Amino acid sequence: MKKYVVLIALAFVGSQLFAQQRKAQNPVVFADVPDMSMVRVGDAYYMSSTTMHMSPGLPIMKSKDLVNWSIVSYAYDTLANMDELNLTNGKSAYGHGTWASSIRYHQGTFYVSTFAQTTGKTYIYSTKNIEKGPWKVTSFKPSYHDHSLFFDDDGKVYMLYGAGKIKLVELKSDLSGINVDVPERVIIENASLPSGENIGLPAEGSQLFKIKGKYYLFNITWPRGGMRTVVVHRADQITGPYEGKVALQDIGVAQGGLIDKPNGEWYAYLFRDFGAVGRIPYLVPVKWQDGWPIVGVNGKVPQTLDLPVSKGLIPGIVASDEFNRKKGEADLPLVWQWNHQPDAALWSLKKRAGYLRLTTGRTDSNFLSARNTLTQRTIGPFSSGLTAVDVAEMKDGDFAGISVLQKNYGLTGVKVEGNRKYIVFVDAGAGKPVESERLELNQNKVFFKIDCDFFEKKDLASFFYSLDGKTWKAIGKPLKMAYTIPHFMGYRYGLFNYATKQIGGYADFDYFRISADQH
Repeated sequence: MKKYVVLIALAFVGSQLFAQQRKAQNPVVFADVPDMSMVRVGDAYYMSSTTMHMSPGLPIMKSKDLVNWSIVSYAYDTLANMDELNLTNGKSAYGHGTWASSIRYHQGTFYVSTFAQTTGKTYIYSTKNIEKGPWKVTSFKPSYHDHSLFFDDDGKVYMLYGAGKIKLVELKSDLSGINVDVPERVIIENASLPSGENIGLPAEGSQLFKIKGKYYLFNITWPRGGMRTVVVHRADQITGPYEGKVALQDIGVAQGGLIDKPNGEWYAYLFRDFGAVGRIPYLVPVKWQDGWPIVGVNGKVPQTLDLPVSKGLIPGIVASDEFNRKKGEADLPLVWQWNHQPDAALWSLKKRAGYLRLTTGRTDSNFLSARNTLTQRTIGPFSSGLTAVDVAEMKDGDFAGISVLQKNYGLTGVKVEGNRKYIVFVDAGAGKPVESERLELNQNKVFFKIDCDFFEKKDLASFFYSLDGKTWKAIGKPLKMAYTIPHFMGYRYGLFNYATKQIGGYADFDYFRISADQH
């Protein structure tokens, strides 16, 4: 009898595990997609996210189920032509560029707004076709920090922004700037107050919604000694008065807003700082009680969700690329972004069919100052990036290969010194680059791979090379990756080539392949 009881118990446990596997899991996107803003149009959801120093900028992602997302557009190719964004004259936009965005749909037009400390401006991008464009842009000063773009029912348009002290400005009807005839006003003197008096990070990340005639403002705060916290305020008028309360304080999941499904279900979209992989999106169920959104399940972030299971982040968020292009296809799929704005004359997929060619056009002293590094996100809990590179036309002083990009980066690739080539490993895990291993290379094609382990914030990157694409050998010690504020971004795979002595050499990358496997 006991045997049958055990078998029934095991069958029950197995069925429960299977049921969990058929549900969505948090995080819904295990990759760096911070500062999300969402809107639903019919049965489609659109999400914008922070760009920082990457180009093109302001990614737009689409989903039909809130779980499986694909990049469908960018609001801009180039933010502004200046040294900081171009990575020229010793200047950079690491940790700057454009930050949190706000996406809205109003009378048949999509609007995505953002701001940039680098230029000191606020930007509003608009389009009728969010997937194909074209995008129109208006910009104006000042740069409104973490603002929420808001179209009210009376036809007025506002931006609500600030940190701690939340302010409201009215825009001109054509969104070309601020309506100076309407004074700016403080609508919440201290939005951090519901989470306590001892605040480290004042309330920011404003996102404003109007639901059943009431205004709801979401913010993130961070009490000292505590964790990132969701605070919600509500009011009957956009100008207030507002009353506020803590909406969620669990595992540091915070900053975001509300999204509803066509069937009337509600979720909060929020993100969590998760070490080196970056800031990763979560979905948290929302119920309504006495006119307040009740976020979470008994105040907690659930591991599983009553939503479709994820099909994985490949190829919607990241993807392999053989660098083969059919006629009419874009040179680069949307999964790619450049580290800063590239020099278009120095990269090509046409000069050698089936290859990405990176040509040097200036000399640089280090990897972080080099232009035209082509990047994709790393993904968790595990991921692997692999490339093959032809180094026959590199010149003395050139360095080309694959990286995991952040301030404390790691590289493996080929260095040319005189008429000799070397496979090298560079470790900047301690903040400064150190070449810790090298071996001479006597052939022109070589294969490189980086395995990333983000499981439970292990945050290790292991580097490998191969001379035949089959047999792999480790090079260097695993890099302990670290999310740093100067770069303010999760680690990214990067293909690079830069010169230290003379220009005109080039490296041809045969492919980039990414997988979510644990090696």
